[in-house]
Amino acid sequence: MTKPAEVNTAAAGRVSSEAHSMTELLEIQRAAFLRDGIPDAKTRIDRITRLSSLLLDNSEEIAAALEADFGSRPRELSMATDIVGCMIDLTHQRRHAEKWMKEVNVAKGQGLAGFKQRLRHDPLGVVGIMGPWNFPLNLTFVPAGSAFAAGNRVLMRPSSVTARTTDVIAKHAPDYFPIEELAVITSKHGSGSDFAKLKVDHMFFTGSPEVGSSVAQEAAKNLVPVTLELGGKNPAVVDPDADIDKAAKFLADARMVNGGQVCLCPDYVFVPEAKLGEFTDKVIARWKEKFPTIRSNSEYTSTINEKNFTRIVGLIEDAEQLGATKHQVIPAGESLPDAEARKIPPTLLTGVKAGMKIEEDEVFGPVLTVYPYRELSEAISHISSHPHPLTMYWSGDDNANYKKLIDGTRSGSVNANDFATHLFSLELPFGGVGKSGMGAYHGRTGFETFSHARAVTVSTLPVSIAEMMSPPFTNRDKKMTNGQLKMWARFNRKAIKKNKKR
Repeated sequence: MTKPAEVNTAAAGRVSSEAHSMTELLEIQRAAFLRDGIPDAKTRIDRITRLSSLLLDNSEEIAAALEADFGSRPRELSMATDIVGCMIDLTHQRRHAEKWMKEVNVAKGQGLAGFKQRLRHDPLGVVGIMGPWNFPLNLTFVPAGSAFAAGNRVLMRPSSVTARTTDVIAKHAPDYFPIEELAVITSKHGSGSDFAKLKVDHMFFTGSPEVGSSVAQEAAKNLVPVTLELGGKNPAVVDPDADIDKAAKFLADARMVNGGQVCLCPDYVFVPEAKLGEFTDKVIARWKEKFPTIRSNSEYTSTINEKNFTRIVGLIEDAEQLGATKHQVIPAGESLPDAEARKIPPTLLTGVKAGMKIEEDEVFGPVLTVYPYRELSEAISHISSHPHPLTMYWSGDDNANYKKLIDGTRSGSVNANDFATHLFSLELPFGGVGKSGMGAYHGRTGFETFSHARAVTVSTLPVSIAEMMSPPFTNRDKKMTNGQLKMWARFNRKAIKKNKKR
């Protein structure tokens, strides 16, 4: 395996992470962090470059492992999401790490009066990263790049569900990193629950809200701060004046990314009542066009495992038994769902009501629920009465209705007329709110997530604050306090008057 000439791998060793326990790896990294101190820009950039090389040099082997883990997953999807998809943010981190890490002078005017203030962004130490199975590398390597940009060491635990992919990374990681910098944790070290118990300096988790809650509880026992990137039932709303053909195509396509196994896929759609039938017909037509075959189609991503296959099929059956109408795209001569291939046909449900499991549970599969609405307020009320989603979709113009929807709901992000476009911005944060997550990353936000904003001051003031705030308090101190109270009361009265005139 040939390494790019510009990558410095001299520091990389051949010691496998599996030679040590998780606790030992944490101790090794923490000792190295304390020994070496805060890394300079060159070191940080080199680590991000080696992280990129680990993916790029082994991309074909990784794609093959992902296909084996899923049973059916197109190479192009794996390359686009778990390899190329990482490079956007990793490259951005590499280009800007030196600028972001610089100490900044703030409130310079006060420095002239004898009070200097500086702001540092210091690394936390050792960061633990727990990844999910749907994009097992993108959702571990991108936060790892942010952690390296911020100057940290990384304990990375890709999902054990995609075990073959994790094994490829664990096998090759020592060619690029000594375990003091990056250690890959596998199921051989212990469970994800065991990993969550580590006393790292920050725990980053991507996965379901249920598991995220458990991770947060374990981390809280050690007062370890957490970033939780979770999921939820992402809603979509079609504007009354929207082009129904465009809306149906984009939402039908978005639902089927990675077989619907994406935390950002639309889960349910609100469509103007008068256009419900047209929208439903066009979604089904789009799926028929895109999937003339399914059972033997290598580009149709399988459901990851039997457990999830059974769960998704159960959600469809429960809804149908309770009165929902099922619309499925099943090519001629095929019998679907197919448990052996773990393939579920694209499914659209109408007539879904409260009491059906799919009304509350995130599907995470190729199923789209469609509701009619007469007034936009009905859609807003439904969305707001459920846990805040990771994202929300709108099909239509950037108009007053769009603003009304945004103002009346809460979500991690909002995307109009296309799938997850906020992911492709280097300036926007990625993260949820409420049940869909805690904290954010990507771009500078990721750097700040894995840094500590550290205040540094120097006082050459002619008076001593310590003396003024400690007994005994003199008449001068009382006059000064009373004078300040009167001054701030005046300011507050002026603010009240000014606000009334707005």
